[in-house]
Amino acid sequence: MSAGAKSRVVVVAEHSQGRLSPVNWELMACAGQMARVLGLEVAAAVLGQGVEPLAGEIAQRTGVKVWAVEVEGMAAFHGEAQRLALAQLLPAWRAQAVVGAHSTSGLDWAPGLAARLEAAYLPGVEGLSAGPEGPRFSRTAHYGKVREELAPTAWPLVLTVQPGTFPAAPPGEAGHGEVEVVRLPAPPCRSQLLEVVDGAGTDAGLGRAKVVVAAGRGVGQAENLELLRRLAGLFSSAALAGSRPVCDLGWLGYGHQVGLTGATVSPSLYIACGISGARQHTVGMQGSGFIVAISNDPQAAIFNLADVCIVEDLTVLIPALLEQASGYSDPASLQGDLPGRPG
Repeated sequence: MSAGAKSRVVVVAEHSQGRLSPVNWELMACAGQMARVLGLEVAAAVLGQGVEPLAGEIAQRTGVKVWAVEVEGMAAFHGEAQRLALAQLLPAWRAQAVVGAHSTSGLDWAPGLAARLEAAYLPGVEGLSAGPEGPRFSRTAHYGKVREELAPTAWPLVLTVQPGTFPAAPPGEAGHGEVEVVRLPAPPCRSQLLEVVDGAGTDAGLGRAKVVVAAGRGVGQAENLELLRRLAGLFSSAALAGSRPVCDLGWLGYGHQVGLTGATVSPSLYIACGISGARQHTVGMQGSGFIVAISNDPQAAIFNLADVCIVEDLTVLIPALLEQASGYSDPASLQGDLPGRPG
């Protein structure tokens, strides 16, 4: 591997409305592992306007050097502006690898940056190990049914990390890292951000529910959601959720969406109905206390995560469950003390 003059792993921090995203600490953990394998040093960059306090927060927690890049006209995130700014700065920072989040914003700037730098590009990284010739990266593919092992054959490297796959890096012990402010004029973008409109809030009660019943594309049709609503009705503190495809189809509003571009939930009980188990969904519910998965596909990736796996047509199983529950004088009492995962 020709690491040569390149000497840093640079984390590109995510932030919104003046706050750092929690995923940044996971990115720092991934970067730390890469640095140990490659013999490099970790650094970070925060781009936007008024980002020096955010850079200071990262430097204080991690002890690494952080660039606060003040980009003219970039009051809100703009993927093209971020890509152009990074392409200008990274060579001078001796960046051997660039780490971003596998999120809607990360996927906006990372592929184009890799193309501009003529770098290797690995999206959706979930694991890292040391191989005989350098780092080996892993990720799931084909809706979670297979796992890939990849190694870059060119440098520099741009990669995005799936949220929830690297334990957050602990605070550094080396003291407060250095913060350097860099000021850039507005990049020559071919698109213009006109307006930022807040999306519909997550008002489905997902964050408060002790039980979440979630629908995937495998429920078959919108009418079958009524079965899931009745199932959720058996519990005193329950909410109905959906995967991104279900919300895209209009079967549920986006306030019900769980996953990478939706809500993150950690109920005591999560019942996944007709959900394939794609990483984009499971990243939002993998912290649930106990997971029951119902699917007619015995190879569904969701079974790799579930505590109880049921291979059955949910239009057959759920009515049978509802009929059985109707024999109880107080169906809500079925909730009782929900099981937890064994330690």
